[in-house]
Amino acid sequence: MYYEELFSNEEINYQTSSFPTPREFQDHAHEQLRIGAANGHRCQMIMAPTGAGKTYLGLRIAHEALKKDRSVVFVCDRTTLIDQTSSVADAYGLSAHGVIQANHWRVNKRRLFQIASVQTLARREWPSADVIIVDEAHTMYKGWVDHVQNCDAKVIGLSATPFSPGLGKIFTNLVNAATMAELTLSGVLVPLKVFSCTKIDMHDAKVIAGEWSDKEVETRGMEIIGDVVKEWLTYADNKKTIVFGATINHCEEMARSFKANGINAAVFTSHTLPEERLELLKEYKKADSKIRVLISVEALAKGFDVKDVECVCDCRPLRKSLSTAIQMWGRGLRASPETGKTECLLLDFSGNIIRFREDYEDIFNHGLETLDAGNKLDKVVRKDPEEGEEKLSECPLCKAQPFFKKCMACGFEKVTASHIEHHAGEMLEISIGKSANAPRLSKYDLWNQLCTYAKAHSSREKQEWRAKSLFRNFTGEYPDVDLSFNTSANVDITRPVHNKIKQLNIAYAKVANRRAA
Repeated sequence: MYYEELFSNEEINYQTSSFPTPREFQDHAHEQLRIGAANGHRCQMIMAPTGAGKTYLGLRIAHEALKKDRSVVFVCDRTTLIDQTSSVADAYGLSAHGVIQANHWRVNKRRLFQIASVQTLARREWPSADVIIVDEAHTMYKGWVDHVQNCDAKVIGLSATPFSPGLGKIFTNLVNAATMAELTLSGVLVPLKVFSCTKIDMHDAKVIAGEWSDKEVETRGMEIIGDVVKEWLTYADNKKTIVFGATINHCEEMARSFKANGINAAVFTSHTLPEERLELLKEYKKADSKIRVLISVEALAKGFDVKDVECVCDCRPLRKSLSTAIQMWGRGLRASPETGKTECLLLDFSGNIIRFREDYEDIFNHGLETLDAGNKLDKVVRKDPEEGEEKLSECPLCKAQPFFKKCMACGFEKVTASHIEHHAGEMLEISIGKSANAPRLSKYDLWNQLCTYAKAHSSREKQEWRAKSLFRNFTGEYPDVDLSFNTSANVDITRPVHNKIKQLNIAYAKVANRRAA
């Protein structure tokens, strides 16, 4: 007897589902989707970095439709995510859903809301749907790609890295939910602390379709496994860790080496049986998990969320796929205040952070402007630095690595021009504007005015950052160490300073609106 037959007469109520209060950026993303739909976009993509709450956003969209008695299909790209999504739906009060997956205990075709495996949908007839939500939509399975292009449903794609070629032909509107910089500033993500470790030597390695061949990476990666374990013990001993290897053989060999050194490590790959996967994940998600190191190729790179992971080891050299690198590194970026996590360690054995640092920093700070932009980024072959140039550049202000133009840890940004003018003696005056008659202030007067403004126009945790950011916008540099926010005086804000801040706010709003559009 099917599950649905047992409860065929029960009353369904989607009105009483309860969702946590959305963050401001989540509300903004949802509103941008409504605007997109009103403007005639049937298929829309949400770019939501790790921590932005892709599943939350997707289920809120589903709930909005279900309250209007519209049918919804939520598509997962891997069977391992079916139960995870179903469990989250239950937690939000959307337990009246069916699951479309072979032999699943929650199969119920009568439900308006279905959570479906894309692999199962590819073998069966799709259920009717008013709204289709595709998780990890950058993975373009033929099963959903063909269907959404030939149906009338509203389609929402969810992805942290919508870089795949052809996405722009399916989705006509891109909504950036938030940037990684914004999520880090708000405490949703933690900063990435990079250690450049012993590198896998990929000199003259065989290339297939622009990437180094898996076999080449496996063979060369085997040569530094001892260094991987040794340097993990040096930098991340006993921290909950995810390691990414080149192949299953590479992963298994690394696991053996970790175990030989007394470290409880496990392998999680496509060869891991379903029941083993469940047991591994159940144990690894415990705060006091006995498994300290979980090793994988692809299976953990997308949609795998264990907040207290404090270290990622990248042992998979890449030449083109920035999206894969972002997915791997993102597994350790979620904040976990309850465990005291303040940062994520990235042990870079691959050289990827050096190859991708410029583009990664840009995505971190700005997101994507168009879907085609992501596709282009994944087509570019990054060259290794010349011998002697491998050192990561660091932020001049906070010393974080990597740094190219705008620091991913503190927000310091290189500027090409400064309005600071030096005059006789020790006096430093700052011109408020570019004209010859522009008023001038000492750096102390300006700093006190900006601190006064920041205190009244920012939440407590953002006030000092706001003052420093404004100072940099006024002068081209961050304030000297002798300018303290905590000891700053509340002073009158002069009209020129107030007008300049107003101009900056307007300019920022215009940029934000352009990105949202």
